[in-house]
Amino acid sequence: MRIVGIRRHGRGVEVGGLSEEGRSVTVLAGLEDFWADAAGHLGRTPRGESVPTDEVELVPPVLPGARVICVGLNYLKHVAEGSFAGEALPPYPTLFARWTQSLTVGGVPVPVPSGEDGVDWEGEVVAYVGSTLVDADPDAALAAVVGYSTFNDLTSRRAQKLTSQWILGKNGDASGPLGPIVPAAEVGDLRDGLRVQTRVNGTTVQEASTDEMVYTVGETLSFISHTFTLRPGDLLATGTPSGVGYAREPRWLLQPGDVVEVEVERLGVLSTPVVANEARAVPA
Repeated sequence: MRIVGIRRHGRGVEVGGLSEEGRSVTVLAGLEDFWADAAGHLGRTPRGESVPTDEVELVPPVLPGARVICVGLNYLKHVAEGSFAGEALPPYPTLFARWTQSLTVGGVPVPVPSGEDGVDWEGEVVAYVGSTLVDADPDAALAAVVGYSTFNDLTSRRAQKLTSQWILGKNGDASGPLGPIVPAAEVGDLRDGLRVQTRVNGTTVQEASTDEMVYTVGETLSFISHTFTLRPGDLLATGTPSGVGYAREPRWLLQPGDVVEVEVERLGVLSTPVVANEARAVPA
């Protein structure tokens, strides 16, 4: 089952199951109701109204108040490339935050911000928290994960490198495309190794396995929960493998007209077109 968010005229965001061919969505619940019992909804066959996808807007099934927590350095080969080369592995995960306003879905154009030579790709996996976590141990934290999706942490490198804090470069407009949520029961344990691959215009630029992660999902959520409470609907972006564009020689960044795809085994393909900065203009 693949879970998406939809927006219809005159209604709030709803959550539903995408049909196998992608032509319709069967409504499960409203957004808040879904996250009040995500595990229950994911464990049931969708039986609500079925609506054609071409009559709705697909949106992330993410609560506006959700926290989007990202792991910055979680694959050894990525730590060893670019500006991180020669640095010791941090004893704890390097975390930064995204705002939910930066999130979008596959197919939505991502603009290159002014002042940037392009945007960089970072294919990865997102985990969704389904129950409250306070001072949780790693096993309990992992058990609270209700689903996963493909994610592209598209990055404005110039903005990211201006200061020691990464938030500016990680929150460009529409720079966080998410694939549909796949229930955790259908995905299994990321420690068993799922292939992660990123392609630019058909050329493979990243390829790794999730069993190469330094900090596992359960360990990272446990670590976070000892400082602040994690709530249903919060997201954990688990980090990207090596092969990012800014670390290459010559440097390679996404330009208007490029199409970047992230494919994760069992989660599917997430495709994103890149457009010029003028696309950021807000319609009158």
